[in-house]
This record gives sequence, structure tokens and C-alpha cells, in this order.
Amino acid sequence: MSKLQNLKALGLFAVILLGALMNVQRADAAGRDTLVVAGGCFWCVESDFESVPGVIEVVSGYAGGTTKSPTYKDVTKGGTGHYEVVEITFDPDKVRRDTLLDLFFRSVDPTDAGGQFCDRGDSYRTAIFVTGKSERAQADAAKAKAQAQLGQTIVTPILKAGKFYEAEAYHQDYYKGKKIVLTRFGPKKQSEAYKRYRMACGRDARVKALWGSDAPFVRH
Repeated sequence: MSKLQNLKALGLFAVILLGALMNVQRADAAGRDTLVVAGGCFWCVESDFESVPGVIEVVSGYAGGTTKSPTYKDVTKGGTGHYEVVEITFDPDKVRRDTLLDLFFRSVDPTDAGGQFCDRGDSYRTAIFVTGKSERAQADAAKAKAQAQLGQTIVTPILKAGKFYEAEAYHQDYYKGKKIVLTRFGPKKQSEAYKRYRMACGRDARVKALWGSDAPFVRH
């Protein structure tokens, strides 16, 4: 085989390889979608939605503000405009966006404009972040459905999505962490500290009182 033929063969192989990689990327993208919501403490929202079949990953973070690369301290102190949020990556062939939105509304107190449960302040308010008219329409429909069922005014805003900032590694999967942390209950593993925090904060009790048997992540 001549040098020219070798170059042509290598060029053809490169084109085939590039096409295969692009097809894999397209297939992967087609099987993934994202939803960003704020539901108070992101440890709790992450824990809830990672249990949903069809959800691929849930990442805690910050969204909705103006400060670039905010820290947890920045956000909870106030003034950045950010919410504590989670970015839910899901397979739309296995779980629909409107299903996730229904689960979200019934896992929080959407009537509370001042925070969630024991966590007070702007960063702990509820919100749904959307991109485009279709996502907004779905969020509006889910909100109207939840409000009709609840019979109370829902104050959760539907906001235009901006940049999502991933929270510090310390916060990711906190609910199942094994690191020992110092709490008001003494030294505890993160997973145990999380359970005690969630109970003391009254999250499940309030959600159960509000939604009854329709609360998806509360034991009945």
C-alpha cells in the first residue's frame, strides 16, 4: 500500500471514529434531561429525588442569584439572591418532567414564602427554574394542579433558569455520608446527623400534615 493510500485509510478511520463518538454523545444527550428546583435544605431534596426511579443523579448547588461562584456561607448569609437548589438529571423515557414537578410540590410546603420548615430566609425559599416556553408551561400546569388539590395559595415562583453553581463537595450526598461531624447531639456520622436534623426541623411532619397520603417521600 502506498503512502497516499495509507493516509487515505487513516483519514477514513478518523472520520468513522469521530462519527461514532458523535452518535454516542447524541444518544447520551437524548436519554438525559435536567430539572432545577429549590425546596429548602438541599440535603433533603437530594435525598428525596435520588430515590425516584428514572433519576440518574441529583447535585446540590445554588441558582437564581447575581454573585459569581457563591459559597455556602455567602448564600446562607443573604444578599447574593441565590436559592439552595438541586439539579436533577433524569431519563425522560423512564420518568416524565411533569411527574417530577408533581413530586416536588408534594415534598415541600409551597405556601411558605419565608423559607422551609425550620430553615428561614431567602435562600431556603421554594422555586422552580425553567428554560423556554415548554418547561414554563409544564411548571405552570403542575403548580395549578397542586394549588387546586391543596386548596391554598401556592407562592412558589417559576423563574427563568440562569447559571447553576455546584455546591461544595461537603454537601454532596450528605444524607449518606460516613464522615464524623460534630453536632448538637455530639459526634455523629453525616448520615445520622442528617436524619436527626431532618426530624428536628419538622420537614416530614409538616409535609404530611399538608399533603397527607399524597406526600411521596414521607412514611405513612
